[in-house]
Amino acid sequence: MRTDIDPGELGHGRFYKLLTSVVVPRPIAWVSTRSAEGVDNLAPHSFFTVSCVDPPMVQFTSVGRKDSLRNATDTGEFVVCLANEAMFEAVNATGTNFPAGVSEFTEVGLTAEPSLTVAPPRVAESPVALECRLEQALELGDSTVVIGRVLHAAIDADAFETDARGHSLPAIDRLRPLARLGRNEWATIGKVLDITRIPYDEWPGHYRRED
Repeated sequence: MRTDIDPGELGHGRFYKLLTSVVVPRPIAWVSTRSAEGVDNLAPHSFFTVSCVDPPMVQFTSVGRKDSLRNATDTGEFVVCLANEAMFEAVNATGTNFPAGVSEFTEVGLTAEPSLTVAPPRVAESPVALECRLEQALELGDSTVVIGRVLHAAIDADAFETDARGHSLPAIDRLRPLARLGRNEWATIGKVLDITRIPYDEWPGHYRRED
């Protein structure tokens, strides 16, 4: 038996809480921006993913018009840093609704590292930074999807690991990313499952449902 829910009847506030409880886990974009007045801002956004491969683009969603959105659209630049397990409390702290003229870097005690291609700084304590130029800001209802073209990636050297094929890629157990769940819950990577896709010409057919 299932529970049927109509978003219109439940209301947007309660349905938002339901959505964020079932669309899980969600990766976190730790977004660094700089205002037109030169104030650095840093905030976590858990509606985040890759938008495009060629050219490389990522996106985050601002629910409401927050400082990250305003700064990114005013200046055309932002940096997405990886929110990692070691910085759990700091990531959460940057979600505090500080006034627009206050820098979360200063208030939370984080190190602002100069970026290579954009004005907003990286979070030095984060193992990954994706420097982005604003590609498009798409307004959807009460939210805005911010899409940025990745101009440069800066990744800690010790995050890389060479696999059996000789490819050097960031290792998940070295990045230790955080993810958001529902309520006030967060998650770490937990158990990692590893499986390859089955080519069609090798498809065994034993996953088909029996009548």
